[in-house]
Amino acid sequence: MKLKILFLASMCIFFTAANAQRAGLKGGVNFTNLYVDDVDDENMKVGFNVGLFHRSDLSENFAIQPEFLFTQKGSEIQYDGFLGGSGKYRFNLNYLEVPVLAVAKIGGFNIHAGPYLGFLVGANVKDIDDDGSLNDVESLDRDDFNTFDYGISGGIGFDFPDGILGLRYNYGFVEIGQSGVAGQATENSKNSALQLYLGFDF
Repeated sequence: MKLKILFLASMCIFFTAANAQRAGLKGGVNFTNLYVDDVDDENMKVGFNVGLFHRSDLSENFAIQPEFLFTQKGSEIQYDGFLGGSGKYRFNLNYLEVPVLAVAKIGGFNIHAGPYLGFLVGANVKDIDDDGSLNDVESLDRDDFNTFDYGISGGIGFDFPDGILGLRYNYGFVEIGQSGVAGQATENSKNSALQLYLGFDF
């Protein structure tokens, strides 16, 4: 049901914005973290984002820009005595997201901000050995995490004749882990992502 809501929302956004000035394909790199309580250490995870953008100008200096994205999030966390022992675990969370951004244009630059909705389409946790090899943690998968996420996005961008370039920060309001092992492993953690992206008009 939540996926249907996300899909319908994205389709309504893209097909009802009659005054689109530009639309295209965008993608880039994510630098993400979870900020879990009471763990020894955690490190940023690098992933990617890719999808569609659609900007509708409401005036010369203001626009609305919805997007439909596939984006990778997560973190690398160091535990001591959790999940059967000490060590590093990499949380890989893949989402479909629909940000809806208000865009203030200042010359060729812009400032943008707005809410986003996200749906978890895949999740896995990897145990990282001392030699760097990865092993699946069989007890944790997508069903152990909250499938629905929402939050706020904001950033700056630069518009060039055939595309866009930008830097954006996303912060989620929903704890990623459900009850049980996933909830304990990611206590009070929410998605946090810095995105660098480049887009080109169709």
